[in-house]
Amino acid sequence: MTELRKRGGGGGDPDSTENISDKEADGDDRLGLQGDAEGECDGDSKADTPDVPLPTADTDNTPQYLNKALEGLPPRWKNYWIRGVLSLAMISGFFLIIYMGPVALILVVMTVQIKCFQEIITIGYRVYHSYELPWFRTLSWYFLICVNYFFYGETVADYFGALVQREEPLQFLARYHRFISFALYLAGFCMFVLSLVKKHYRLQFYMFAWTHVTLLIVVTQSHLVIQNLFEGMIWFIVPISIVICNDIMAYLFGFFFGRTPLIKLSPKKTWEGFIGGFFATVVFGFILAYLLSQFQYFVCPVGVNSETNGFTVECEPSDIFVMHEYTLPAVVQNILRWKTVNLYPFQIHSIFLSSFGSLIGPFGGFFASGFKRAFKIKDFANTIPGHGGIMDRFDCQYLMATFTHVYIGSFIRGPNPSKVLQQLMMLRPEQQLSIFHTLHSQLRERGMLPQAAAQAE
Repeated sequence: MTELRKRGGGGGDPDSTENISDKEADGDDRLGLQGDAEGECDGDSKADTPDVPLPTADTDNTPQYLNKALEGLPPRWKNYWIRGVLSLAMISGFFLIIYMGPVALILVVMTVQIKCFQEIITIGYRVYHSYELPWFRTLSWYFLICVNYFFYGETVADYFGALVQREEPLQFLARYHRFISFALYLAGFCMFVLSLVKKHYRLQFYMFAWTHVTLLIVVTQSHLVIQNLFEGMIWFIVPISIVICNDIMAYLFGFFFGRTPLIKLSPKKTWEGFIGGFFATVVFGFILAYLLSQFQYFVCPVGVNSETNGFTVECEPSDIFVMHEYTLPAVVQNILRWKTVNLYPFQIHSIFLSSFGSLIGPFGGFFASGFKRAFKIKDFANTIPGHGGIMDRFDCQYLMATFTHVYIGSFIRGPNPSKVLQQLMMLRPEQQLSIFHTLHSQLRERGMLPQAAAQAE
């Protein structure tokens, strides 16, 4: 790193947008590759990585009335109260959105996704703003639209096949959805190639990769949040609440008891906060799972009412949301003097979700911290006073959503007769008749058809 600083000396910042030449702009040093080789986050010099201008993230946008009410408090306690008040406000808003139903939740997820994408893209744009790369921001938003069209089109065709089948325009879009999505992406790809400008090739390809990695992190994982929601709102609410609880409890335990640093990427994180947050989150997840498992509104998969064309959450709860009696291990029986306990199976699943959200989920935050340190910014934006940007609040949520989706697919979800029926309804009449006769013949051979039905045939 000393050698890098020596090369960066000589009157002013050699990486400033006013002094750097086009040749240097295309060099690996300008993009921070030398600093990455050193592997020292804290020691990166300005010669390694360009700074993001202050207005991007580090300005204070705390409401004036809140600043006035808290004036006189030490900075540590002032930040504590600001974070606390805004956290309560966000949690209250979250409850209100849940009450409004699946449509409101989907709209919120899409809004959060767009804002997170905007925050990350803006960092890239501000870092390289002086180069005025052609079409960079336009193409970034175009690719966002293309990817969302692909993912949400797949979701509509998968979950709402019956609705699609009734509408002629939707049938066409569903049949050729992937081809249309690929054609839209190809148009953006060709526009990017046409926008390439001499002396800026490397930066343009770097920004092209920046956009695609952002799409992978934000759009793909936010789509998994929607997928989880359609399996039942409980699969949306519990994982998100687990991450919120862990964030709050880890902060509180760290604030009052923290002494031992946890990781260099986040100097304020402590082992005391990490461990305290884990136990508090497991207990919280277990209790929340018990409360929500009692209501169809939370446990039923989200479907479409064919009469109203609106969302419905009515069903016969599956086994994991029905109370079961479990025999406790002998060791536990000796301690608690209980032989059996009544639980919803989902409460057991919540322990695994809580453990992941507490032990692995924070690494999403550490990843985000490394990203911010690489570009020498405190937060992704200053949208929420005391918390930073929307991405600062959802860095762990996306990782948690991916785990929840994988967990459902691996341990929960089985064959879904309703989806199979939707796919059958999209076949031609002769294909449907052929499947009917084949299924009828197999059921009769296995003796599963009533005798009256066999005679009627």
